Amino acid sequence: MKILAIEDNEELASSIYDYLAHENYICELAYNMDQAREKLLFYSYDCIVLDIMLPDGNGLELLHFMKSEHIQSPILIVSAKGALDDRIQGLESGADDYLTKPFYLPELHARLRAIHRRKNLDGNSIVSFKEITLNTNTFELQIYGKTVDITKKEFELLLYFLVNKNRVISRQAIANHLWGDYTDNLSNLDFVYQHVKNLRKKINHAGGEDYISTVYGLGYKFNIHKT
Repeated sequence: MKILAIEDNEELASSIYDYLAHENYICELAYNMDQAREKLLFYSYDCIVLDIMLPDGNGLELLHFMKSEHIQSPILIVSAKGALDDRIQGLESGADDYLTKPFYLPELHARLRAIHRRKNLDGNSIVSFKEITLNTNTFELQIYGKTVDITKKEFELLLYFLVNKNRVISRQAIANHLWGDYTDNLSNLDFVYQHVKNLRKKINHAGGEDYISTVYGLGYKFNIHKT
């Protein structure tokens, strides 16, 4: 899962980054409104952690900005203990949940997972398509009920395909989703090809169908109509 944390307190931002990275998330940071707007315009995120009080404006303005730009990433707002009005206004403006400072990082993690399940997985931790079953709590893949040994990157890749079934996904979009926006500066994305190749091989070896097809010049597609 790819997270954007918008937080001006560098110590707290660093703690969020380190904790989520340890939990195998891709986490990017923005310390003010301008940095946040730039990232939101150019990259997509599975969830956004938004501090209400930023040095160059009120974080609630970013909610309206996202709405005007049709950015639909789920939002977890973070506010000071006494900022009840801001929390209410944030939820009414489209935020999905809130945390009050100070908070424990495991609670932040739990809230992010819950938001992701509600928004992308219909509230479930189990994602299934025909013979394929993914458990997002244990990072386990099963094909026809038998566990298949895959890496966490391969798990996230397959989950990304399943959430975007029947859509063409570019190699750059896959790279950004799984490794972060630093991949924009890479001239070679062959590592994406290698991960897709390894994933397809493991699914086929376990007896599963090869639903992932290459769309030449564009990227890849998880084809739900394959027979």
